[in-house]
Amino acid sequence: MSEGADGVAVFCGSNVGVREDYAALAKTVGRELARRGRPLVYGGGRLGLMGVVADATLEAGGQVIGVIPDFMVRKEHAHEGATELIVVESMHERKAIMAERAGAGLTMPGGVGTFDELFEAITWNQLGLQAKPIGVLSVSGYYEPLRDLLNAAELEGFLPSSTRESIRFGDDAVALLDALLGGSS
Repeated sequence: MSEGADGVAVFCGSNVGVREDYAALAKTVGRELARRGRPLVYGGGRLGLMGVVADATLEAGGQVIGVIPDFMVRKEHAHEGATELIVVESMHERKAIMAERAGAGLTMPGGVGTFDELFEAITWNQLGLQAKPIGVLSVSGYYEPLRDLLNAAELEGFLPSSTRESIRFGDDAVALLDALLGGSS
């Protein structure tokens, strides 16, 4: 792995969502990454779950690496308190740097941007461009429809079983991080 690849890329929403469970989950993830000494590598935003997970990581003494496109900085969405804020030109560059700086990926609730990041990571693993563990936190059943879709894609012959099996789903942040990173809490 390249230098700095001990981080965990967290994909999540720039909104907090309608359930209190989502923000509570983001706080748990941030505190847990700090406790494990694993840098948070994320989209660099200060809003929504992105801001919650970054703030929780920082408050717990952890390191936060934000990667954000310039157009989002101009809209004043950047988290200025990040340990390291990397400003890039495009969303493509953002995802490439996040992948470079992280040894695993963790997806929390979010919208199409979150889905895009998750599916790109899955695709890169399937194509052999990377081999990184990917976890999906399905708090309050949020990602159960996605699990069903992936199962259907596998059953219908569109998704290799090895790809489907490489994606770990869970509803407990600590247990899922244990599974992704090895070791126990």
